[in-house]
Amino acid sequence: MFPRQSGKNELQAQLEAFLLAEFCEQEVELVKASPTWKPQSLNAMRRLERVLRSPRYQQAYPWVKEQGYIYRVGRARLFFLSGAPVSNIVGATANLLLELDEAQDILEHKYDKELAPMAASTNATRVFWGTAWTSRTLLARELRLARRLEAEDGLRRAFVASAEQVAAESPAYARFVDEQVRRFGRQHPLVRTQYFSEEIDSGGGLFSLEHQARLRGAHPRLLAPAPGRLYALLLDVGGVEEGATGAEALRGLLEAAESGEGARGAPAPRPGRDSTALTVVEVQPPALAAAPSAAAGGRAESHTHAPLYRIVHRQAWVGVRHSELYAELSALAEAWRARWLVIDATGVGAGLASFLQARLAHVLPFTFSARSKSDLGWRFLTLINEGRLQDWAAEPQAAAARLAMEPPQSGALDPELCQALFWQQLDACQGQVLPGPGRLLRWGVPDGTRDPRTGALVHDDLLISAALCAVLDELSWQAPAEGRSAVNPAADPLAAMGEVW
Repeated sequence: MFPRQSGKNELQAQLEAFLLAEFCEQEVELVKASPTWKPQSLNAMRRLERVLRSPRYQQAYPWVKEQGYIYRVGRARLFFLSGAPVSNIVGATANLLLELDEAQDILEHKYDKELAPMAASTNATRVFWGTAWTSRTLLARELRLARRLEAEDGLRRAFVASAEQVAAESPAYARFVDEQVRRFGRQHPLVRTQYFSEEIDSGGGLFSLEHQARLRGAHPRLLAPAPGRLYALLLDVGGVEEGATGAEALRGLLEAAESGEGARGAPAPRPGRDSTALTVVEVQPPALAAAPSAAAGGRAESHTHAPLYRIVHRQAWVGVRHSELYAELSALAEAWRARWLVIDATGVGAGLASFLQARLAHVLPFTFSARSKSDLGWRFLTLINEGRLQDWAAEPQAAAARLAMEPPQSGALDPELCQALFWQQLDACQGQVLPGPGRLLRWGVPDGTRDPRTGALVHDDLLISAALCAVLDELSWQAPAEGRSAVNPAADPLAAMGEVW
């Protein structure tokens, strides 16, 4: 088990070239499987070729390449295969050595059924190379087995390197890892696994007490924007009225916008379901973030290469129709002089997002999928670990008491209750890292989760709303001129529609 960029692949190439030369007069076969053919197997082949072309091997041990994936030195051969789930690799033999590169990304079933039998005829040595990830990977399973066998007979089988060992040999590597720790935090999953060879749990509570401590800020909640500051709105769109389809919801928006009133005739919303949740963040661009602030005790804050985000306001609406929210959200965006509005445009949210795009100049639709939500979760964790996202100051005990006394009802929820709900959702959020090289993070509050104190259902709408802050991190931020609104209302699209109709 090696940290990233610490010489694992170079060691593999040197070892493979040595074995091909050492056994060149024997009919031996080595097999090396990687999680993917392109680029991992191809990269491994290029590294081996570079070593075989070196003066040490080129003249004394000439080599040839056969069928595009076999390297032969004399009578010894090394086969490169793909360990991807759909690859067809049954039939190869590894009578000297079976290597599994990036074994944490090869499925256990693939290894057990198709790869392991390749070493059966001679009980050949198996080597599992990789970098730490979760405790449920093939690499982690074989590491536990190796350590158990070590304890039985004293023969060393487990070799685990960490960033400290590599840093002792390479000052440049030490500086790089120190920078990653400062940027992401020592407990960030990627720092722990990729550099310090520490496995993480593949499931469980996603936000630790350390995460929650980093997220708590010292700034006050705001009722209105401060002059000369930048603001963005983050909107997670809840479900529409019971029984309404996406087309019906869009029709309701059209009717409401045309008449100036809420949509009529729709069934009443169900209480207790998720809400449409709005989070307002103040964005401090890098230049402002580098300046000493009162919240930082007069000290310049870290991560001056990236913006800081302060949550200053929240609102939520339970069971309120999108047609009724359209005008209110438009007014809120203009009142806060929002530089951007990030909106969940998935499913029924697409209609509301479309109308807000037509009304406001800077709207960023975000569509949720397994991949996009995973990426959002990882980036959200990074913002928290870096200390670049902070909530306004509040007492956790007071928030819990507020929930116990005033469980959310249908209609608009006030900001203090929304904050209490946010911290409840943060604490209830679970995360699971799915197997495979994609590093997909499945996260959220599990369906059916209830508050142990009140028995009320716990959702994740306010949590998702806050997480949309990670979308802002891909933008370029500049401070606006004093008193100038960053929202430029576009022409009313309904006027043009009316002419067509």
